[in-house]
Amino acid sequence: MTDKVIVVEGSSDRKRLAPLLDEPVDIICTNGTASPTRIEELLEPYEGADIFAFFDADRSGEKLRALLRREYPEARHLYTDRVYREVATTPLRVLAEELLSANIEIKTEFLL
Repeated sequence: MTDKVIVVEGSSDRKRLAPLLDEPVDIICTNGTASPTRIEELLEPYEGADIFAFFDADRSGEKLRALLRREYPEARHLYTDRVYREVATTPLRVLAEELLSANIEIKTEFLL
């Protein structure tokens, strides 16, 4: 288990973020599930870790974001611009800057 976990909607989001990371961070997928029980099951192994939510800028992403805010108020929320709509389609540099702003270490080649 790592000290940081990023919660995303799907595997395409995980695949987009993983190559950017320059420290051990677990990325877990909700697979669109928006129930308090399922979120609790997913995050139970990460008790004490820093939780980051990185969801799409759409209705389902906002629904998941609201649920996570309610269940895990300590979680930090990361955002993609509505122009890009989805984490999976956001330019790598934009994702890298957002992750860096949350004190998540990023490989330098994505910041050039």
